Amino acid sequence: MTDTRTQRTQTLAAAAKAKSQAKTKAAEQAVRTLVKRGEPITFQAVQREAGVSHAFLYNHPDLRGRIERLRAQARPVPAQASAADDQSTLVLALTSQITRLKKQHREEVQALRDALEQAHGENLDLRRELARRGSPGQVQPG
Repeated sequence: MTDTRTQRTQTLAAAAKAKSQAKTKAAEQAVRTLVKRGEPITFQAVQREAGVSHAFLYNHPDLRGRIERLRAQARPVPAQASAADDQSTLVLALTSQITRLKKQHREEVQALRDALEQAHGENLDLRRELARRGSPGQVQPG
């Protein structure tokens, strides 16, 4: 009877190990897929893409560390590129560069708008001061 119990235990342990390995592989593939798509890497996104639980991701030290590192980065890092992935890596790099340039452009436009608004305010103040002082070039209402 003990041999049967030991055999069952070993079978269950092997099945659990295989299931865990399959989940790990699915989660790693999900991370690569999200990176290739340029989507943010979060525990929720990986969980949804891989079909695994949050608990599995949090309890797996390697996956957890990788997800946390990628999540902390400002932009996704492309996965290791093989010869077939060179074109998609280039697209990801250019997309990332365009996104950065768009953000920089928006910030510069906003800074120029702020400066223009300030200049309009100063111009209005100067006009009022000139009107108050009665500048020689202006005709006084009479």
